[in-house]
Amino acid sequence: MSLTTVLGFDFGTKSIGVAIGQQITGSATPLASIKANDGIPKWEEIGMLIEEWRPDLIVVGLPLNMDGTEQDMTQRARKFANRITGRFGVKTATQDERLTTADAKARLFEMGGFKALSKGQVDSMSAVLIIESYFENQY
Repeated sequence: MSLTTVLGFDFGTKSIGVAIGQQITGSATPLASIKANDGIPKWEEIGMLIEEWRPDLIVVGLPLNMDGTEQDMTQRARKFANRITGRFGVKTATQDERLTTADAKARLFEMGGFKALSKGQVDSMSAVLIIESYFENQY
């Protein structure tokens, strides 16, 4: 089965950015930012996104230290990915997300100045970059 639709998540303890991507174009679009309580989202919101977009794969950003070593958030993001697979039966992958937040802020600033830099927009743009870097690493 070839992948076509990918749902991306930028995992955080207070907010989880979401984006949708198409492998054919290698691009992604920001969707939303879901509130989380200490890393636990409202699972029904994630279920509704999966129901609506029917992704072939879900990519979760993996926060690593700059030297590539793991941190507390790395394990939490992995657990989040595993829970998605367990709850919804959708295949998940993780993608190194070092620098995506900084890149997301830069991209949003180019598009709309400081007004574009709300936390939710940064998180969903980070999810876009996670999907795009996942696509780049497939070739």
